[in-house]
Amino acid sequence: MTADYETVNYETPHDGVALVVLNRPDRLNAFNAALRRDLADAMRRISADDAIRVAVVTGEGRAFCAGADVSAVNEASNVEDVLNTEYGAFLGVIQTMPKPVIAAINGPAAGIGMTTALTCDLRVMGADAYLMSAFANIGLVPDGGLSWLLTQEVGYARAYQLAVEAEKIDAARALEWGLVNRVAAAGDTLANALEWAKSLTERAPIAMALTKRAFRAASQEGLRNAMAYEAMLQRTAIATEDCVEGVKALFEKRKPAFKGR
Repeated sequence: MTADYETVNYETPHDGVALVVLNRPDRLNAFNAALRRDLADAMRRISADDAIRVAVVTGEGRAFCAGADVSAVNEASNVEDVLNTEYGAFLGVIQTMPKPVIAAINGPAAGIGMTTALTCDLRVMGADAYLMSAFANIGLVPDGGLSWLLTQEVGYARAYQLAVEAEKIDAARALEWGLVNRVAAAGDTLANALEWAKSLTERAPIAMALTKRAFRAASQEGLRNAMAYEAMLQRTAIATEDCVEGVKALFEKRKPAFKGR
């Protein structure tokens, strides 16, 4: 079965498995309003479909997701509202749906793309892929819950360093630090994730659902609070001259000159 979306490909490649592909390859699958909407709808569809037991999320082309599409940012929009409602919609469904969601990280996962990957329950990463908290490069703070997710996985000091230096995390380090569960050969990421998903459909679905609920509940309040706090801070950061300079430098392919205002 397939379903039609503007920016997402949705299909069921195996019984009990749903595949969601972020489909803006010309923008490295960066999030615009349509992709946020389509992904939220697709994840709700999976959550409500009793025939689906496991979901896999990946990106079309050479990237998993490059983050937010800064060329599509509406200056009139309230970034805090967008983070809490539009991004929070699909991230929240991933967190709360009773089915495991596997991220097949087939290429760069940067910014909110990294957040999306780490929000998934399980992660397979291509040997040639990388994770990157890219926010600092354009004068912003991590959002979508990344501050909580990274701190949980690698500890405060390392998480803070990765955030402020926007360092690329290759697959070997991501596996060593517990950011991903598996590393697949370049080009085999999706196949590996789908095979894993297929094997999980043989597990007891109620037990899997309750186990996910138990582990999420152990720390969920901390994540929700972190997401809301990040959104408030991002509202401040996005209004700075440094953010304007960071975005301008990105498009001009030069090093930004941040002035602290």
